[in-house]
Amino acid sequence: MRNLVSIVLGLIALVLVAIAFIPLLGWANWFIIPIAIIGLALGAMSDRTSGRNLNIVVIVVGVLRLMLGGGIL
Repeated sequence: MRNLVSIVLGLIALVLVAIAFIPLLGWANWFIIPIAIIGLALGAMSDRTSGRNLNIVVIVVGVLRLMLGGGIL
């Protein structure tokens, strides 16, 4: 059950990260990354690794986008 919740949070965060790739919306990653971190924590407590891995990918993409925009853009 925790893995399923982790996957759902990861998918929601993934859609939001894709939207945050639009120019001048990079600041939204500051709100999206904590959602993925919560999903990562739930995925880490689960027996399966798919939810954890999805949230790790979302976090990495969000952080890279923040680095490209200087943390704001």
